[in-house]
Amino acid sequence: MRDMKRVVMWMAGALVSFSALAVSIRSLSHGLNVYEILAVRNVGGLVALLGYALARRERVAGPFPLRIHLLRNVFHFGGQTAWSYGITVLPLATVFSLEFTSPAWTTLLAVLFLGERLTAARLGAVVLGFIGVMVILRPGIEGFQPAALIVLGAAACFGVQLTTTKFLTGTNSVLTIMVWMNLMQLPMYLGVNVATGGPLWFGGLLSWAEAPALAVLCVAGLLAHVCLTNAFRYGDAIMVVPIDFLRIPVIATVGMLLYGERFDPVILLGAAIIVSGIAWNLYDSRRRAG
Repeated sequence: MRDMKRVVMWMAGALVSFSALAVSIRSLSHGLNVYEILAVRNVGGLVALLGYALARRERVAGPFPLRIHLLRNVFHFGGQTAWSYGITVLPLATVFSLEFTSPAWTTLLAVLFLGERLTAARLGAVVLGFIGVMVILRPGIEGFQPAALIVLGAAACFGVQLTTTKFLTGTNSVLTIMVWMNLMQLPMYLGVNVATGGPLWFGGLLSWAEAPALAVLCVAGLLAHVCLTNAFRYGDAIMVVPIDFLRIPVIATVGMLLYGERFDPVILLGAAIIVSGIAWNLYDSRRRAG
């Protein structure tokens, strides 16, 4: 199906949701640490997903194969933690730009572990992704921020998560994958929080003033992925990815308006180089498919 109007509608929802998610994490970081914020997000996700399953009478199957679910969620745990930390210490546009390297990592991992063929376009996507990262990070220049390497690590973790998700969708429904994602990751966040000196129960750290940010965190966290998934349902990747690139100027504008962050055109240039590699790979894959 190719429905540009629906693609644009769902992608508009995704752009708003991802931006709102970033703002809610930064807002909550004044009272909670990253592990606590993401644990709250897991609880909200479970409530929404299980409520949906009950209302639609949809069955949530067991996590099969268990080792792949565990692998996916361990890396997603690491990626989400690093990404959320980056949101609290780096300009929002930098975080979102570096996140766009995830498809390059996914391509590389698919070639190494799923036996997919390394074409010129796939190699080009990886190389352009590396060049784009160097443009954004500018190693050796005074403006370089070491915390950006943590976000780059998050993108690599997301690459593993996307690769294992691709494998799991062959035997699991999206609902099953998402429910087990929240069930497995919730004790990870709580356990690491306690191990690093935080409380097991941190409800007392919250106030009613943070209720709007908590609501946005839970709602936007789910809606972002729902909107992106539906965009891919109504249009192929070669349509969706260029629109998704608008996330960067949108979040850069949010950063300027809410936090006084300086708009850096070099970040946009680096992100454009990364996305050009992704688009090349997608176009080549579409052409080969016929």
